[in-house]
Amino acid sequence: MGERDVLVAELEEEFAGYVTIVWASDYLPFRAAGIPEIVDLNVLIKHRRRGVATALLNEAEARIAPRSPVAGIGVGLTADYGAAQILYATRGYRPDGRGIAVCGISVRHGDQVTVNDDLALYLTKPVSDSFFSQVL
Repeated sequence: MGERDVLVAELEEEFAGYVTIVWASDYLPFRAAGIPEIVDLNVLIKHRRRGVATALLNEAEARIAPRSPVAGIGVGLTADYGAAQILYATRGYRPDGRGIAVCGISVRHGDQVTVNDDLALYLTKPVSDSFFSQVL
């Protein structure tokens, strides 16, 4: 098995977007728990609001489910990531409870950080029935 899967979407025979599944996340809490991370979801502007991101996430979650009961994803904190924040919340992703991180490393109270693409909140979502059997 490879380190990552890259899923590519086409719409009307044209490249529309992509997403990557990283099987061993750089975010240490995900790596330690064996949670694969969905990263780099990108949809071309002209193809947004047409279900491309949803289709990519559906396929990513379906590929993760046989290997892990949980999928992870990180999202930026600025307004540039607003659409992604809403999408992930709508799909049932919830914060992992560890607060924000920079380059995958949790930020502690009093730390000073630069607000850029490296600053993220990490979220998880159950993607298989085995998750629920572990919880019950």
